[in-house]
Amino acid sequence: MTEFSRRRLLTAMALSPLLLSPHLRAATATPDISRIVALEWLPVELLLALGVTPWGVADTHTYRQWVREPALPAGVIDVGLRMEPNLELLTQMQPSLLLYSNGYGPSQTRLARIAPGMGFDFNDGSGKPLTTARHSLIALGERLGLQAQAHDHLAHVDKVMAETRQRLARFADRPILLMSLMDNRHTLVFGKLGLFAETMAVLGLKNAWQGETNFWGSAVIGIENLASVRDTHVICFDHDNQSMLDEVTRSALWQSLPFVRSNDFVTAPAVWFYGATLSAINFCQVLVRALEGK
Repeated sequence: MTEFSRRRLLTAMALSPLLLSPHLRAATATPDISRIVALEWLPVELLLALGVTPWGVADTHTYRQWVREPALPAGVIDVGLRMEPNLELLTQMQPSLLLYSNGYGPSQTRLARIAPGMGFDFNDGSGKPLTTARHSLIALGERLGLQAQAHDHLAHVDKVMAETRQRLARFADRPILLMSLMDNRHTLVFGKLGLFAETMAVLGLKNAWQGETNFWGSAVIGIENLASVRDTHVICFDHDNQSMLDEVTRSALWQSLPFVRSNDFVTAPAVWFYGATLSAINFCQVLVRALEGK
């Protein structure tokens, strides 16, 4: 064998998948979909949209309080807090894939010691979380070999959006304020850059909150700031905080708010405001019930 032939053989062997390390092979192979763990709730939703039940999910108790839909199956393992998952438990579980939200929770380096990982963005900087979620779903579908399921789901999303837009066309001229009570003095409102804002734009509806928001499309404000909200439908998401809502709505401040005096305030079931396509579908259903019910 000539020196040139020997070098070509060594190069070919070095590039062969058969000689990759076990960890690298595991990271590039299609994961076992029965052993996927999601450390943040956005990737939980992406999995469920593909018809995959996560093996483990972080903070399932709070998920059922703040997200609710899509519902988690009873057998899902709780793997600790979203910011601080139980790394020892995860190591024992040996998941085939760890899904997380970029910039949230443990570093990618720490997680990579346990299992291959895949990260997702809620907002990629475009201010269009729903569009970002669509791209994320396609990427996850490709990673799991579920491309057809991803495309079928997005076709369903488009159908729901078109039907909801037509159904709610008569509400297009009046702005809608979306809020959730944080405590007796503060509320979370949702405006530009958020999932609800982009979804409402697709539906042809106006978002009443035009003030500043954070990177995720929300802002915490004092309840007294709602006094400027006039001629607006107001929808408040319920997160199992009925006692707080009762206390707030009995106050003189609340009773003086224009939308309360005009009977333009309704409560609605929780929708996860930092979610993806399933949250957008849920949001459409909540809007229909809240607006038509009123």
